[in-house]
Amino acid sequence: MAPNKKNPLKLNPLQLKTLTLLQVLARLSGTSQPDAATGQPFITTFPDPHGNHFHLGPYVVMTQDATGLRNEAVWVALTRKGVAESRWPVGIVLTQAGQDYDTGLQDVILHGSDH
Repeated sequence: MAPNKKNPLKLNPLQLKTLTLLQVLARLSGTSQPDAATGQPFITTFPDPHGNHFHLGPYVVMTQDATGLRNEAVWVALTRKGVAESRWPVGIVLTQAGQDYDTGLQDVILHGSDH
């Protein structure tokens, strides 16, 4: 059996970072609710940065790693790749494929919080 291919959908770095953050938002209380049609997480609440970072549950994320969270073009690209369904500007549904996709960036952009 062949090993899993890294980034099989060929998401670009901005798309990978955004998907990583959407995966966390989909699991956090108060940031998403089940989509009426699919039952998948419908993310409608996005964090507001303060300074050069923001808090995402137990994590601290640098603002520079989150430029795709409010970027319509990124949402459209993630929809085209099948990992999300854009409902711009209200929110974005994370498909099962998006929830399961290994971006490889969790340990890179999600930092433990000390405050």
